[in-house]
Order: sequence, then C-alpha cells, then structure tokens
Amino acid sequence: MRTRGPARLLTDAELVCVAVAQVLLGCDSERRWLRTAPGRIGHLFPRLPGQSEYNRHLRALAPVLFAVAMWLARATPTYQEKLRLMDGTPVRCGASRVTVNRSGLGEIAGYGMDKSHHAFYWGAKLLLITTPDGAVCAFSLANPKELDERKQALHLLHVQQCAPGPCPIVGDKGFAGAGIEKAAAALGHVLIRPVRRDEDVPGIFPGWLRQRIEAVIWTLKNQLGLERHAARTQEGLWARTCQRILALNAAIWHNWLIGAPVKRSLVAYDH
Repeated sequence: MRTRGPARLLTDAELVCVAVAQVLLGCDSERRWLRTAPGRIGHLFPRLPGQSEYNRHLRALAPVLFAVAMWLARATPTYQEKLRLMDGTPVRCGASRVTVNRSGLGEIAGYGMDKSHHAFYWGAKLLLITTPDGAVCAFSLANPKELDERKQALHLLHVQQCAPGPCPIVGDKGFAGAGIEKAAAALGHVLIRPVRRDEDVPGIFPGWLRQRIEAVIWTLKNQLGLERHAARTQEGLWARTCQRILALNAAIWHNWLIGAPVKRSLVAYDH
C-alpha cells in the first residue's frame, strides 16, 4: 500500500495493459515507448506517466505481472493437457568486465556456458516450462554459477505448479541424471530426454517437440525483446522478464479466444 508521494497516473490494471502493449508493439526502450504511446494508445490511456514513474511502478508491480501471466497460462485450453516442455536459455546482462564490477545484477548474474553457441556469457539463466502451444506456465531466473540447470529445474518444479497434476516433461540432454529423474518422479513427473552417447537404452525421442520450445525461446528473446532487456538491477531484470512472458501468454490466450490458426503468432499485435 502506497503511503508517500503523489498519486500514480495509472492504476495497476492499466499499467499491466500498457506494459503488454509496449512489448507487443516492439518498443524495447521505455523512453521511446512513452514518446510513442500517446499516438498508439493515447485514445485508451490519455494520461501516461513519465519514464521514471513508469519504471518504478513497473518494478513494484512485478508480482502482479507474474500472477497475471500464470493466470493466462492456466486459462488456455492446452494447460489441461498432460504434457510439458522444459528448457533453459541464457539472458545476457553485460559484455565487459567494467559492467560486471559495477552492475547491480551481481546477485542474479554470473558467468555461465551457453552450450548452444559454445560461448561463455555473463548474465542469468532463464528456465521455462511451457504447454505444447507455447504458453509459459512456470519460469525462474537463477545465477548460472550457483545453480546448474538440473538444480534450477528441481527448484522450479518444487515451488511452482506447472500442470494440474503429474505429467511427462520433455527436456534436453542437460536434464540427464539419476538424481533429477528420481526427484522428478517423486513429484509425479516423468522426464523425457534424448539418449546420451554413453547410454545403451534404445528409444525414439520427439525431436519436433524440442524444436517447439526452441521456437518459444526465440519468440521471447527476439520478437518480444528479452534479448534487449537493458535491465541494470535485479528487480528490473525480473520485472522485464515477467513483462515479456505476460505478453506472450496474453497473445496465446487471445488467439485461442478468436480462433487463430497459429496460437503463438504475434502478427496481429505488432503493428
């Protein structure tokens, strides 16, 4: 509850709508967005805050952005399906040693290895659990130096509900290991992953499902601007991650309502 300062120009519900519009219309910079917004959504929100108030309000509202994103994921029909996709991706936060030393992201960011691109990075690790159509139903950010992908996955499965009940979860080889498989089984989830070279277990892995979650990650990082988040603090990074995931879930939820053939398509919203 706010006790000091002038009254905000936008309510929490209005800010959620403005934040989603910013992402879907492709404005990564908040300053540029607030210059553009009067001409794009001024008929809906005639009073818009300045950049400083908008940034503070957005960071304070991160729990609400998270809650709305999860509500939208549960409102999509595929949330009831007994199948989930899981994968992690680096969220780069800096490229120089000066940034590492002076950044306010020290608690959440660290050095990690991006195996997909065979390169080291400094930033956070984003882990996603999605429905088959791409709605994000659980996610977390972690320091890649403190938590590896398997520990982060187990923590996420313990603290967030990713499905109405136990279900198989499709991942990659990074989730291999007797420990994580046993712990996931204790929660009722079966991990499905490719067979490693040192394993003799035959089987056919659904590679097309892996490509699907890779496409979801590409949508988040490129179309919705997570790769260009420009966050300078831990709170800002979390708020902007929630903002992008909320925009994705909102588009998928609305595409189900209008019967769009491609549920993850953003074409109708980015212009």
